[in-house]
Amino acid sequence: MFNTQIQSNEVAVPTDATTLKALQRIAELWQLQQSEIAELAGVSLRTWERARKAPSSNLRLDQDNYTRASLLVGIFKGLRLLFDGPLTYGWPTTANQGPFFGGKTPVELMIKGGIPTMLQVRSHIDALRGGMS
Repeated sequence: MFNTQIQSNEVAVPTDATTLKALQRIAELWQLQQSEIAELAGVSLRTWERARKAPSSNLRLDQDNYTRASLLVGIFKGLRLLFDGPLTYGWPTTANQGPFFGGKTPVELMIKGGIPTMLQVRSHIDALRGGMS
């Protein structure tokens, strides 16, 4: 019999299918183009399309993909805690006049800047929240 309980010293590791499903949900709620979520996830559009159609496929995510997904989920969660209204899901695709964004959308910046910029956006959201939980 398999032990399905996680021991206190073990870490629950997300599966590739679970991670892809979370990214699909974020893309849907943020109204992203498939090419945008693929770039944010760090995979080619062709790979993303295959994985989207069959999340339990043989696609194997690497540490880079998991880092990107973790940052996106953190941003998603932070926005849900920060906003109650259209910006909850619209903020990532809304042009931002703040000094860091320079009139671009957060999604545009994260695509261009990769993980370092995703970390900055995540930190920005956390700072706006000011420690709210």
